[in-house]
Amino acid sequence: MSTTLPPNALASPDSGGPPMRRATDQVSFQRPTRRSSDRRPMRRAGDRAPGTRTVSLVVPACNEARNIPWVFEQIPRCVDEVILVDGSSSDATVPVARHCLPSVRSVQQSGPGKGNALRTGFAAASGEYIVMMDADGSMWPGEIPHFLHFLDNGYDFVKGSRCIAGGGSLDFTRIRSLGNRVLLTVVNRLYHATLTDLCYGYCAFRRDFLETLDLRSSGFEIEAEMVAHALRSGLRIAEVPSLELPRRSGRSHLHAVSDGRRVLRTLLAERPGARPVAAAVAGER
Repeated sequence: MSTTLPPNALASPDSGGPPMRRATDQVSFQRPTRRSSDRRPMRRAGDRAPGTRTVSLVVPACNEARNIPWVFEQIPRCVDEVILVDGSSSDATVPVARHCLPSVRSVQQSGPGKGNALRTGFAAASGEYIVMMDADGSMWPGEIPHFLHFLDNGYDFVKGSRCIAGGGSLDFTRIRSLGNRVLLTVVNRLYHATLTDLCYGYCAFRRDFLETLDLRSSGFEIEAEMVAHALRSGLRIAEVPSLELPRRSGRSHLHAVSDGRRVLRTLLAERPGARPVAAAVAGER
């Protein structure tokens, strides 16, 4: 189910930087449909007055020294802690980050892959809310207050969508767009959901739900794993419009076909009822 909010519904004094691309902001509220045998109440954390929470921003980066200055200068004041997860960069990513933001916490990821980097950053985060975004300049940090708005008002997991009014992409190739639509159809059918976007890693969630999300992936498929586990666990999910920008410099680490296959395998493996069967088979070996 989705609803349209008035144009200023998500406005925030902390959202400095370029104006959002927005005519009317459409926000999708996700309430997964469950079979009667699997019905349980939706998880909901207690409502908390806005402004009384702490926010950690986790930014995985590998050789992003040219992009870090733009990203860091756009971070709004509502973010209390910035964690840069370095993937053994061979350029000046970490020194540049420290120059741009002396308070940044730099941690070294423990293994290869974006999934490992995010899990390392989540473990290091201390905020009540955790926001994840890329370091390549494709996501505007000024949108962060819009994500926090819904966490402040009882939602547990908020994800950016390029496919609802007010969102979009300036970097969608034909193959990426097709792959996203195919995988989106799969997740909505397997999980009885009505999401509008899947393969987009701009998300925010309550730190209390890290254990519930039970993340194990090491690659780009971690974004799909997060969504799948949030749906399976009955978390209250909201989608907010987000505009994907072109990478500012350098080349993407994403491999559309191979990473798409990994996402598909993750969605199939994590679908409701699949894990107990897989565990039983593994136990017999």
